Amino acid sequence: MRLLTIHSDFMGYKPLQKAIAKAEEVELVEKRIDDCLVIFVSVEKEDEDNPVAVADRAVAEIEGVAGKVSATRLVVYPWVHLTSNPSSPDAALSILKDIESKLKEKDRYEVTRAPFGYYKQFTIKCKGHPLSELSREIRAGELEKKPVKKEENVSESLKLEEKTKREFFILTPEGELVPPDKFDYTGMPNFKTFVKYETEKVRAYETEPPHIRIMKEHGIAQYEPGSDAGNFRWPPKGRLIKKLLEKAITDYCVDYGAMEVETPIMYDYEHPALKKYLNRFPARQYSVKSDDKEFFLRFAACFGQFLMTHDMVISYKDLPLKMFELTRYSFRREQSGELAGLKRLRAFTMPDMHTLCGNIQQAKDEFNSQYLKCYEWMTMLELDFETTFRAQKEFFQENREWYMGMIQKVGKPVLIELFDIRYAYFITKFEFNFVDLAGKASALSTVQIDVENSETYELGYTSREGKKEQFLILHTSISGSIERVIYALLEKEAKKIADKKVPMLPLWLSPTQVRVVPITDKHVKYADEIADQLELENIRCDIDNRTETLEKKIRDAEREWVPYILVVGDREMESKKFSVRVRESGERKTISMEELGVITRSRLKGKSFDKLSLSRYLSKRPII
Repeated sequence: MRLLTIHSDFMGYKPLQKAIAKAEEVELVEKRIDDCLVIFVSVEKEDEDNPVAVADRAVAEIEGVAGKVSATRLVVYPWVHLTSNPSSPDAALSILKDIESKLKEKDRYEVTRAPFGYYKQFTIKCKGHPLSELSREIRAGELEKKPVKKEENVSESLKLEEKTKREFFILTPEGELVPPDKFDYTGMPNFKTFVKYETEKVRAYETEPPHIRIMKEHGIAQYEPGSDAGNFRWPPKGRLIKKLLEKAITDYCVDYGAMEVETPIMYDYEHPALKKYLNRFPARQYSVKSDDKEFFLRFAACFGQFLMTHDMVISYKDLPLKMFELTRYSFRREQSGELAGLKRLRAFTMPDMHTLCGNIQQAKDEFNSQYLKCYEWMTMLELDFETTFRAQKEFFQENREWYMGMIQKVGKPVLIELFDIRYAYFITKFEFNFVDLAGKASALSTVQIDVENSETYELGYTSREGKKEQFLILHTSISGSIERVIYALLEKEAKKIADKKVPMLPLWLSPTQVRVVPITDKHVKYADEIADQLELENIRCDIDNRTETLEKKIRDAEREWVPYILVVGDREMESKKFSVRVRESGERKTISMEELGVITRSRLKGKSFDKLSLSRYLSKRPII
């Protein structure tokens, strides 16, 4: 840090305009201080490593000079021109404020700090005595290190959300708006559980969610002790399931008309548009330092897609325009007590789509269309869900009939949350929520109408009249995070187990779809021929060639939830018909290869396919 002190008859200044994007918000008024000690301050890059000690030393130096010249009025004046190696604006302002507050704590000074980050006019009259002009240099590296009170980066939106007044209602397909405590939940136990969860906001689990045990037992996902909490590793079976879902939702969005893009995972805190957005998004971020800059890890694809949109030339003819990215990964620094297996993580894979719309009617039409696409996706996964709409009260009242059209599509009551002030960038959104065995809910599909970020990022299109107009933007995840989809699928099967039913993943997501079980070693070669034929038809098949009893091989296949178990012995080799155990129905059938192919092909039609990256032979697989 460098200081230049001038004992003055007076100091007058007036901020004229911002010199940097991160300047303080102040009134542009002239100020004059008579008979004062003016301290011009340059905060340097080195000071960022020991800011508390530097501020303390600066205060001591200022007090020393003030005592020598008998000054009680002090003017702390940011003056970057004393150094060729300035600190970041954030660090400079923080240290200047620290100096100001510590001087004020002395109770013997009248302290004024000139605005930070502005071009300013100033007039100063130096007293001209021998001590009227002095300089000081403070080297941060020579000072004893002092701890900095670290504040978590929490957005203004998150703070505002906690203060927002909310009201919950049940809205029926018939149009009745009923307070939750007055609604008749007869025949709707799942919906009742969901409403209780949403209104009481009890997020933490009392016991471990059952999907965690299932994901471990089936080699789907594992905690990574070498990483932060909420970060998982994915062995081959889990990676396959995850990859299939990733491919399915990517194809789904691209077929829907979205442009697929890829953007960086980290962004500069100093970027003016990004800083504004962070303060309007209710999330906690990871921070990363690189050289002299601080970055945050993205928690969605918004940043990259909006910055890309900024550089595009877009006409009204192009609208609505969709952009899609599968973010592997997105990051949110969720609170430790709320982390819960695959339901709530700190690193996750988010299929994120944004739609640029020209006006509110187009935005509502697209919202409705994407609502239906979400409904179609959830139906395809065979997941039960409960619906929530969230909206600013005024917007809901003006568009109630529009909401009713969507509610009638699901054909059952939905939860409505109305808020008095808009605490984030969206004016309304909906969510399809899965309710697990413990009565906790998770949002999967969601669409939001963003009314802010076109202005924040200076995004726009050329209208029919040739004018520059701003967008309304839809934020959409048709599936929700891939990890949360897997959580929902596993929790659905946990409910079956609790009800004494047979659990099984959807056929297209089952790592092994057909297991061939040769009775003895002499049947392995024929089992290979069967596997070859099935794999030609994109059916995942493996062979249990271990030296175990037939009964144990079948038990192990059932424990792995294998959909079709095909036993091969002398009789099967001769007749070309096989004894097949069908997990879903519990049936045992004798069918030919052609019949098995017809059954599996019909169930897999239109579904994503990929190979399992494990050996075909169980005897050659590691224990994972």
